[in-house]
Amino acid sequence: MAFLRLPITAPPSSPVSLPSFATPIQNSTKFTNWVRSKSFNFVLSGALTLGLSFSGVGFAEAKVGVNKPELLPKEFSPVIDVGGFLSDGQEKRLAQEIADIENDTGFKLRVLAQNYPETPGLAIKDFWQVDDRTIVFVADPTFGNILNFNVGASVDLDIPRSFWSRLAGKYGNIFYWKEKGEDASIEAAVMAISNCLREPVGPNNCSEVK
Repeated sequence: MAFLRLPITAPPSSPVSLPSFATPIQNSTKFTNWVRSKSFNFVLSGALTLGLSFSGVGFAEAKVGVNKPELLPKEFSPVIDVGGFLSDGQEKRLAQEIADIENDTGFKLRVLAQNYPETPGLAIKDFWQVDDRTIVFVADPTFGNILNFNVGASVDLDIPRSFWSRLAGKYGNIFYWKEKGEDASIEAAVMAISNCLREPVGPNNCSEVK
């Protein structure tokens, strides 16, 4: 199975040493390895760095990957809130919206809300059975912009990469979530992704963050 490995980018003043957990794992399913910033590696703690990874802004020194399966819920859920940002009602609404997305589009959205280093990290990959039709949305305010996304290869074929940057810029910036709350950023992002995935694929799909 072939993998496309694209370079890690960083500002000239911020030299990057590739952490060991960013190395492609050859038995992953049709994922590409394109990491926009080390901050996202840090946020994900090595869980899913084989996908197309998009984050907000900011750089941080990569740390050793975290693997804490004890932070996973006892039963399957598409929403894991170890950060305590969401109410029970919000979690249920998001889970229902995510189920509707999967039924309507075939794409799997998964939401992990965390405050690094309190994260299940590597453990979420197997727990969620992440594949090339999966979007992993990590909400973590550690680096300012709370919205981070890891996108499977099939998703990348249908959704323009610029959509994720616009989404992070609109709902993930520190001014937005400081004023409205982390939960508001998470809910707005999920609804924007839902709207985008339901648009017909074409040259102008997902051109607006709704």
